[in-house]
Amino acid sequence: MQEIAFIQREELKEKPDTASLGFGKYFSDYMFEMDYHSENGWHDPRIVPYAPLTLEPSSMVFHYGQAIFEGLKAYRGVDGTIQLFRPEKNMKRFNDSCDRLCIPQIDEEFLLHALKQLIFTEKDWVPDGEGTSLYIRPFIFSTEPYLGVRPANQYKLLVILSPSGAYYGDQLSPVKIKVEEQYVRAVIGGVGHVKTAGNYAASMKAQEKAEAGGYAQILWLDAKENKYVEEVGSMNIFFKINGEVVTPRLNGSILPGVTRDSVIELLKYWNIPVSEVKISIEEVFAAHERGELEEVFGAGTAAVISPVGELNWNAQSITINDNKIGQLSQRIYDEMTGIQLGKKEDPFNWIVKVTPVEV
Repeated sequence: MQEIAFIQREELKEKPDTASLGFGKYFSDYMFEMDYHSENGWHDPRIVPYAPLTLEPSSMVFHYGQAIFEGLKAYRGVDGTIQLFRPEKNMKRFNDSCDRLCIPQIDEEFLLHALKQLIFTEKDWVPDGEGTSLYIRPFIFSTEPYLGVRPANQYKLLVILSPSGAYYGDQLSPVKIKVEEQYVRAVIGGVGHVKTAGNYAASMKAQEKAEAGGYAQILWLDAKENKYVEEVGSMNIFFKINGEVVTPRLNGSILPGVTRDSVIELLKYWNIPVSEVKISIEEVFAAHERGELEEVFGAGTAAVISPVGELNWNAQSITINDNKIGQLSQRIYDEMTGIQLGKKEDPFNWIVKVTPVEV
């Protein structure tokens, strides 16, 4: 395994007040950095001071968009230890994104090792307030100075850390979601199933329109028929209909969320009916009309579980569960965060601890 160099920062930053963290606003003292060249592969791993980058104006990322990222969290456990939640799933998805964008594969075991070393170096940046965590953002982008449409021969991998609070402010207050009817997020055969920067750039126009109408997020429909539910802008979506939980089946244009997978495993463990299906927005609204739409919630790394209180589609608005968090949504949130913080038993072996021995 390659040795990771360490470059000392001259002066450490003042840490932000835990009560006013918000999400993605502050960044720690150090970051992990590694480079790739086609002649010698991934090389020169190092932990360096968080600082601006210098890139050639002709760097291919600016022109052809070879850029991917991941998102996971480190938690301060109730016993004071630092814990990661299913990080191996994020490492695998990172490589899936690499494959789709013609970016050289990473050594997943080494990157997880480097990530742990970075987090342990920055252990004082892991907050311990209610609903807080250290958000971890690994990303890769092409750096080769060249104008021409082909995969680059040079890349940079970075991991930055951001102490964060709740993604939506009042974490469990139900959000309002607008079903997008004009724009589409992704098509089958495209890149909707991986975390590439362009996916999010393409979503901003619809998100801007939704926010202007008072909605926190948008719910995407399929690109071909504009009728089947896919995902929300920052999370996967679940519906509890007549006692059964359903979520859109992965089809090549939906991101396979780590939290999504964890919710499904948790529900199966509890013997609660759960299905991955092809579900139309008409079916969702019809279930509400019949009085069978009991709960709607999103699931994602940033928000964990986010209850949905209102859906707007085709000039109709429906209110779910009197705009209150549902009993099942609350139970899932409590169990998931309880495992992440070490408050509850982890029967799935999801937790990976960051300790001095490992780094």
